[in-house]
Amino acid sequence: MSSCILCTLLTPLSSSFLSKTLILQSHNKTINYKLHIKLGFSHYPGPKISISAPKVAVTEPVTEAVSSSSSVDVKSKVDKSGRFCSPRAARELSLLILYAACLEGSDPVRLFEKRVNAKRYPGFNFNKVSLLEYDHISFSGPPVSTETEEEAEMLELKYEKESSIEAEVLSAPLKLVYSKFVLRLTKKILEAVVSRWDHHVIVMDQITPSKWKSEPAGRILEHCLLHLAMAEITVIGTRHQIVINEAVDLAKRFCDGTAPRIINGCLRSFIEDHMVSEGAAAVEA
Repeated sequence: MSSCILCTLLTPLSSSFLSKTLILQSHNKTINYKLHIKLGFSHYPGPKISISAPKVAVTEPVTEAVSSSSSVDVKSKVDKSGRFCSPRAARELSLLILYAACLEGSDPVRLFEKRVNAKRYPGFNFNKVSLLEYDHISFSGPPVSTETEEEAEMLELKYEKESSIEAEVLSAPLKLVYSKFVLRLTKKILEAVVSRWDHHVIVMDQITPSKWKSEPAGRILEHCLLHLAMAEITVIGTRHQIVINEAVDLAKRFCDGTAPRIINGCLRSFIEDHMVSEGAAAVEA
């Protein structure tokens, strides 16, 4: 693959931020809350909040949103040194690196190695408690309804705190955040993506919806997810059921709208219709 990994389906975006939007509606106002995650691992601008006129058809109770944290033991996602140690962490990191590489037009493996070996700033202090509070399965969801302005403000503060935690974790040096296992698996996944990139571009042109092809600049993240999933299935050999579930979860976390459902359908089409040609291509390689 060339030094620029952008294929004809992908063009650089003007911003390197992902955005998750939450509408907090009380009886007299609606708050549009945007959580921005910087994929460049540097400066974090903080959340942007705007107040607009009330909207209708908002039904999810605020209590559900406040109590929707992961049921998994928080300690199970970090190792004895206090670093992330799960395959989910590796897949999420792979997505962030690949997405950033697409925006830069750089090689994802080289970008990953650059991030891993980046020098720490003198006096940099990272609070590892943030790793225990970081939620890998904090999914985007429908607008959240509140009964009072106080409830809306409480929920707003909750998401501001989550935003701050994510900013701290995602901007920290990789070796402080991720275990050696996660870093090795991340590199392995990215190498798999690079090795199958050209072939998977052709496959994606056949399995993705026409709407995605008409708006490539707005679907870089979704294409990155497909590349990661297909490469992990075909090169690393992870069971496709696991990979598809993980890809859908990442889509729920970082994408909006119908992306999780579409990604699920694309990957199932890939398994059903393209795995035979994948095997033949692997033999030729």
